[in-house]
Amino acid sequence: MDNEILKFCLEKGCLLDKEILELLSQIDDIELAKELVNKFHLVLNEKFLTKTLFSKNMNKIKHVFEDYESDKYKKTIERLCINLGFNLEVTKERIEKREDKKEVKKPTENNLRISRLSSFDEKKITVEDFVKYFRTRFNSMKNLLQERGELNNLISINKLSSNKLSSIIGIVFSKRITKNKNILIEIEDLTGKIPVLVTQNKPEIFEKAKEIILDEVIAIRGAPSGTSEVFFANDIFFPDSRLFEKKKSKIDESIAFISDIHVGSNKFLENNFLNFIKWLNGDMGDEQQKKEALKIKFLFIVGDSVDGVGIFPGQENLLSIKDIKEQYVKLSELLKLIRKDIKIVICPGQHDAVRVAEPQPVIDPFFGEALYSLPNLYFATNPSTIEILSGDELFNILIYHGASMHSFIEQIDELRFKGGYNHPAQIVKYLLKKRHLAPTHSAVTYIPYAHEDFLMIEKVPDVIVTGDLHRPELETYNEVQIICSSCWQSITPFEEKVGHIPDPCKVPLLNLKTRQIKILDFSDAE
Repeated sequence: MDNEILKFCLEKGCLLDKEILELLSQIDDIELAKELVNKFHLVLNEKFLTKTLFSKNMNKIKHVFEDYESDKYKKTIERLCINLGFNLEVTKERIEKREDKKEVKKPTENNLRISRLSSFDEKKITVEDFVKYFRTRFNSMKNLLQERGELNNLISINKLSSNKLSSIIGIVFSKRITKNKNILIEIEDLTGKIPVLVTQNKPEIFEKAKEIILDEVIAIRGAPSGTSEVFFANDIFFPDSRLFEKKKSKIDESIAFISDIHVGSNKFLENNFLNFIKWLNGDMGDEQQKKEALKIKFLFIVGDSVDGVGIFPGQENLLSIKDIKEQYVKLSELLKLIRKDIKIVICPGQHDAVRVAEPQPVIDPFFGEALYSLPNLYFATNPSTIEILSGDELFNILIYHGASMHSFIEQIDELRFKGGYNHPAQIVKYLLKKRHLAPTHSAVTYIPYAHEDFLMIEKVPDVIVTGDLHRPELETYNEVQIICSSCWQSITPFEEKVGHIPDPCKVPLLNLKTRQIKILDFSDAE
């Protein structure tokens, strides 16, 4: 049995440590053991599978076990969980709780998983909750930054010595321009706080300092002044996101990305949306276009699928459907027209029937009841990480509607001066560089989780998708594919007033085999 499992591992390009091999060898069904090895390898995305690695990624491993809840595998999986030290009761309780609330609709096939779902126990939020939240973020970001080899003599702030070259990691407390036009940043860690001076005579470092925003976690290399009252920066490091290769599937299939449909608005471009659905079903276009349409197996809807009610003063004058439940009924009628072999993933935005505070839960089953009857529709939180298994490759797709993007434009001069609202992908690059979707405390309304920051980009995704700004754009940042979605709503009075120009009815498509990406135009423009 051991030899057969080891041979299978070599074929898959992974290795097992002695403990994991022994546990898998105790499984009577060799095919089940192989299947588990394959899933562990794909989910963990590591070549050497150890018990320590399993412990650190307990939630991901538990998701694998959720696929084996039938009586046939129950005892085998329970024994394996116990030997791995997993708490079965907690796992079962979480699954039951999610199913009761209709928070998760489990796919009927194993090629799609919503892997990062947040839940929130209702309780009074205190100052202590925010303190724990920022401590959790700091420690998580610190772990990422510590992996960088450039941080020589990394120490805490309270151990800094005068004139000695050191590296420190801290959260940005304040930032201002001095009388001499230098940048003064105040950062703090769990031991203390210190001002950091970035001078103009170091242009490269000065440009980096311009990008720093409040409450993000950064690393700085430099030396304190003689009195140890100011730290002079020689370099600045962000947590950053980087992939070293682009995954490609062996299967020729594609994903379509849309957002901001705004059903219920009198600006909703229904005819254009119906044309998109016709094309999606292979009923529109030439033979090549029909062939391309039938390759699409997944459709992502990244927030603001309806226009909502009471989102802003006077909105009722701009609504064609004034009942939010009826808006979702209309949306469900449209989505029912899509061929059933397409899996649709939908997350909320600010206009949907959920709380404004992020992370936002799935669309409320009371208001969005009509959607819950669609067999090929899967609900995700905002943000969420979606895992798609295509061939032998597991693609991680991070979806985020994008409420915090306005804050990045306000704080970073380069974005503001270059018309950031017209170039959403440039904003997303900063999200990836900061490894956080909303670092600044006031960027969005959020729930302060004590033990996990759901807005942190803990694992670098293969693809990140956003909406909200109503303009499509494609970019690549350190091998991460950035996709910014369009909208299905013509220009609103608010957009006209502030000078935002939407670019509606555009659909980005990503082919998982070729990694070719294109934008299709369903607008009325010639």
